[in-house]
Amino acid sequence: MSKLMAVGAVLVLLGVLGLAVPYFTTSETKDVARVGDLKLQATERTSHAIPPMAAGGVLVLGVVLLGAGFFRKA
Repeated sequence: MSKLMAVGAVLVLLGVLGLAVPYFTTSETKDVARVGDLKLQATERTSHAIPPMAAGGVLVLGVVLLGAGFFRKA
């Protein structure tokens, strides 16, 4: 499998994943205060959205790269 086809396959996978799961949440834990051995932490959750047009564009680009890799081999 050529590098072109590998990149295309990864982009197809990311595009399908972006269309299947358009929203995801990340969390970040920060130290608020620290006194000796005692530390206070706060967890901040952030939601992210993947635009369907972006995921579709990545999917189409991946399919084009896969097709170019197949035609380049022949």
